[in-house]
Amino acid sequence: MTEFTTVQLEKDSRGFATLWLNRADKNNAFNAEMIRELILAIDEIAADKSLRFLLLRGRGKHFSAGADLAWMQHAATLDYNANLTDSRELAELMYNLYQLKLPTLAVVQGAAFGGALGLISCCDMAIAAQDAQLCLSEVRIGLAPAVISPFVVKAMGERAARRYAMTAERFNGVRAYELGLVDESYPADQLDQAVEEWINNLLLNSPQGMQVTKDLIREVTSSTLPPALRRYTENAIARIRVSPEGQEGLRSFLDKRKPSWQEPSA
Repeated sequence: MTEFTTVQLEKDSRGFATLWLNRADKNNAFNAEMIRELILAIDEIAADKSLRFLLLRGRGKHFSAGADLAWMQHAATLDYNANLTDSRELAELMYNLYQLKLPTLAVVQGAAFGGALGLISCCDMAIAAQDAQLCLSEVRIGLAPAVISPFVVKAMGERAARRYAMTAERFNGVRAYELGLVDESYPADQLDQAVEEWINNLLLNSPQGMQVTKDLIREVTSSTLPPALRRYTENAIARIRVSPEGQEGLRSFLDKRKPSWQEPSA
């Protein structure tokens, strides 16, 4: 099994795997290395025919706080083509997770911001602590949830996606359940117990039956995502990152000041 730096892949003898976001000291924030390692880990999971399903979790207090500060600092210096390459890596991660043959369950605690909502939405099922804090935060810094948007809209519906992507409001695990983004929410101190209950229930099911059912539902709902949509979202985030407002948003965030579009405090 491959050794990783930013993620951890554990295979349980009962026949399932847990893929951990493993940068607890950075609140499991995304960077280029984590994205690449997640892609490699998902490839390894897909190749292991002994596995019945996959859990996606975050070590420590938070599922994932979104983009890593140092990674954002680097992104602010990139031109359009470099940003496009960057966005294609993120898109590959999301599409590979979404298209994985195995059933997938995301377990969410603490913060889940930005791209973390993409990971949750790409999973077949998700559960969360009631006090988890979720947010499509991109517009606050002049960006857009471009690459993750097809999956978020599928998971929580167009109307809710419009609201939360344009307002960047935070919402908790209970609200995430009401929106359909997660399937159940639990008191934080009961989340691990709930995970075991979900595992035990999934272990009752035929591995082949679950995979065929996953394919079946995808076909019935015509959920195939066209390549042109993927290209559009990749280009959208690359364009907005190098735009004047995108640059202003990134710089103001990194400089810990308000962006130009926010009124100064009275």
